[in-house]
Amino acid sequence: MAPLPNAELVQNSLQLYRYLLRCCKQLPEESIRQHYRHAIRQSFKVHADEDDPERIQQIIKRAIEDADWVMNK
Repeated sequence: MAPLPNAELVQNSLQLYRYLLRCCKQLPEESIRQHYRHAIRQSFKVHADEDDPERIQQIIKRAIEDADWVMNK
């Protein structure tokens, strides 16, 4: 499975959140989808008070790379 197109258009945390949830919809089993949706929500809660723009861009880049790995797994 390939990741969703337009990952390069993700510029902020809300766009990332939506992108990752759309990726979850492509996963084959409901239990797997639930697991990753929960992980996405938890990660956003952990990083909610991040205010350094450079760090936010690092987090976005890493999240997209991780999503690519999960979708190709």
